[in-house]
Order: sequence, then C-alpha cells, then structure tokens
Amino acid sequence: MHAQSLAGDLGKHLPQDTVVQAVWLPTISAQLETGRKNAARSNELLQAAVPYQLGMLTANAVNSCLYPVYVRAEAYLSAHQGQLAAAEFQKILDHRGLLWNCATGALAHLGLARAYAMQGDTAKARSAYQDFLALWKNADADIPVLIAAKAEYAKLK
Repeated sequence: MHAQSLAGDLGKHLPQDTVVQAVWLPTISAQLETGRKNAARSNELLQAAVPYQLGMLTANAVNSCLYPVYVRAEAYLSAHQGQLAAAEFQKILDHRGLLWNCATGALAHLGLARAYAMQGDTAKARSAYQDFLALWKNADADIPVLIAAKAEYAKLK
C-alpha cells in the first residue's frame, strides 16, 4: 500500500521527531486499519497520540485539525459504536479553536449525526445533519460526502 510505504519512509527519515513518531505515523496507520475494518487495531494504534492530540502538530501551522481524534471517531463509527464515536466527534466540536478551517471541523458534525442515527436518536441526528448542511450550503452539489449526507438526512424525516 502506497500510504504505508510513504509513512514508513517518513518514520525512517525522522526517527527522533516526537510528533511524527507519536502522532502522524500512528494516525496514518490507524486510518489504514479503519479502512480495513479493523477498528480495534486502529484505536490501539491511536493510544500513542492521546497525549499530543490537542496540541499543535506542526511547527509552521497554528492549528492541529485533531486528526487523531477524528480517525478514532471514524473507527468507532465503522465498528458500530455510536456512543463512543459521538463522544470523539463532540470532542472535536468542543475544541473548534484548534481547527480553524480544517475539514475535520465540518465533518465532525456529519460524524456526530451518523453516530446519533446509529444510536437511534433521530432528533439529535437531525440537528447534527442540519448543522453540517448549513456549513456546506454553498458547496458544490456534486461532492460525494454532501450527496451522502443529504440522502442520510432525508431518510431521517
């Protein structure tokens, strides 16, 4: 897999870089495991990032995007653990000041909606979908995630 190869090269070139070793590499590996439907392994890998996940993850950026938190939330969703996923997505929304213009901020609303829907809480799901759709009201209509969100929202009505 190309992503894993690139991550391996990054790790070899920056063996002393704490953020690379403790945050980026585990987060990349965790995302790959989530894609393989291995949520337990994904969350295991992300444990290394917990002490750093609310910090600034690059020297030249003033935001963190909370990628480890987002990947953990997605892993919980893929494992049909709606309550745990909702808690992680809410963590992102609770720390919006760290996000600035990161996609994880908007996508956290969608993830939260999906987590609530998974739990059967239609009212909270509907509200979270509305928040996401309001943020994306001027987005191009053919974006796959927007199309999916609109279809999911329509099923809740």
